[in-house]
Amino acid sequence: MLTNEQIIGQALDRIEAGYVFPEKVGDIDAAIRRRLAAGEYDDLDGPVLCETVTADLQQVCPDKHLRLLWADQPQSLDPADEDEGRAAFLALLRAENQGIRRVEHLDGNVGLIDLRRIAYAVEGAGAIGGAMQLVAHSSALVLDLRACSGGAPEGAAMWCSYFFRDDQVHLNDFYERSTGATRQFWTTAHLPAPRYADRPVYVLTSAITFSGGEDVAYTLQAHGRAVVVGETTRGGAHPTARYAVTEHILVTVPTARTINSVTGSNWEGVGVVPDVPVPADQALDTALKAISATSGA
Repeated sequence: MLTNEQIIGQALDRIEAGYVFPEKVGDIDAAIRRRLAAGEYDDLDGPVLCETVTADLQQVCPDKHLRLLWADQPQSLDPADEDEGRAAFLALLRAENQGIRRVEHLDGNVGLIDLRRIAYAVEGAGAIGGAMQLVAHSSALVLDLRACSGGAPEGAAMWCSYFFRDDQVHLNDFYERSTGATRQFWTTAHLPAPRYADRPVYVLTSAITFSGGEDVAYTLQAHGRAVVVGETTRGGAHPTARYAVTEHILVTVPTARTINSVTGSNWEGVGVVPDVPVPADQALDTALKAISATSGA
């Protein structure tokens, strides 16, 4: 059984090897090891240890994806099984209809899609296309991301693709530290449902909207393709890898960063700032009133 010192040491080694901003690793390592040497982590059990170290990590480096996580279910410690996280997320997405909670047709011919997770593009294409087919003939669309907790960058690009006319829009780039390569994301050429490029789109956000959900909101806002209504989001923009340190403790390490093609930046640490700031529970009504006023209804 590992001591807290060994757990933290292994977590710091993972951060040093993979963190997308290597210039910040020295400060992170020094701050955590200073607290470790002072005995601040000695008597902490697993969940409390994770919470405390995470708070200390983010005090030094305010990156919402840089964390120690406690997992109630035992995790494999075999490095060959690190893809289990992706497999588990795929299973979760299948169980949750690829993240699509509901699709509705509201009064005034307004479509509503309640999206809780961002699926992988390949596996989620059918469900995403099905949702977009159901709203294809609406006059305006509300994309509700208030409870969207994240997902896959490829899926975010697919969702965004529906709101542009063709495959000629450069959405954003992902820089990967491990390879030094930059991957470009453009709108998708072939989609399984009609595009929604010529009608109003309103995106709803909350203080818990995170990661992949923020990607969709930020990208559509930056390209002038949607009006964001609600609360400023949590602010996590860096694609992240998870590594098991013990059977119950994982360290999450941001290994890449998003670079929007319009802003040259992203939403890390600041969140997506709404165009129309209102409490999350008022966002839908506010968007519907704006749609009604615009349509003259």
